[in-house]
Amino acid sequence: MRIALGSLILVFSAFYPYAAFAQGDAAAGKARWENLDETRCGHCHGMKGEGAYGPDLAGRQLSFEQFKQAVRKPWGVMPAYPENQISDQVLQNFHAYMTSQPRVATPGPWRTPMPANAPYGQRLIVETVGCGQCHGDTMLVPRQDAGGVNADFEWFKKLVYDHVNALPEHRKQLGVPVGTLRMGNYSRARLPEPILEEIFKYMRDDLKFRVPVTASLKAGSGGAYDLEVGNEGLAGKGWSAEDVTITLALKPGTKVKGATGDGYKGVKNDAKGDMAVWQVAKVAPKVEQKFTITLDSGGIASGMVSWTKPALGNGKPDQVPVTMPKPSGQ
Repeated sequence: MRIALGSLILVFSAFYPYAAFAQGDAAAGKARWENLDETRCGHCHGMKGEGAYGPDLAGRQLSFEQFKQAVRKPWGVMPAYPENQISDQVLQNFHAYMTSQPRVATPGPWRTPMPANAPYGQRLIVETVGCGQCHGDTMLVPRQDAGGVNADFEWFKKLVYDHVNALPEHRKQLGVPVGTLRMGNYSRARLPEPILEEIFKYMRDDLKFRVPVTASLKAGSGGAYDLEVGNEGLAGKGWSAEDVTITLALKPGTKVKGATGDGYKGVKNDAKGDMAVWQVAKVAPKVEQKFTITLDSGGIASGMVSWTKPALGNGKPDQVPVTMPKPSGQ
């Protein structure tokens, strides 16, 4: 008796659906899992699936359907990741990688541990909801996004409960690249609004929102450098950085030929060495400010932009590092 190959597949898959359909590439899964520019599952589950804030996955031998269910419709506080964010094929690769790993006796440590004597809002961020495992215990990036639009709680809710749609809209509004979506959508049932509002208030009132200041240094020819300082906030709504100091740390023996740009104060020396310094009154949203510096010799080690208003929750000035030029050949 001859049986068509298609019939055999149908019969086999009826009894062994995992074997028939859950085909994954463990090597591709490992590469994607470890690429933090794409996904950050490892921040909660460990970089080898050994577990941390989230449960261990390595060697658990879950079926693909069980693995997929945990991603699409999680049981706990973990956000849900729809297929248009992480495809079934990527999940199959992750599953193959986790299945190929040995089981662990003890899960690994949390990526972001609970700070000593943490206040209530910080405890919610780090241990109750787990936001801090990606965003850190002071939520630097969300506070910067909030400062860019002088956010209210309605804005924050949309970003948390409908992140996959709300974040691209937020970035388009600011006129910045949408980039890669690494967070899914939190469930209102697993993360109730009163808890989320406590987190928002802690970010706004205690830690304080941040101004989304950016700064980059580009190398030209003949020892010349261009420095651009901007503010990605929404014009007419986002916060301005005020009382701004821009410093470029000079390598030992560096000689400055000249510099341009409002507020240049020359080269000053402190305990860390020589610094080229500018002081400006304000960096407003969507108003880019340009500066130049030309060296006779030496080089620039690093740079920093700091401002006193608005200050951080502890009263200290806020700051961002200057993005330095890549070494030649990279």
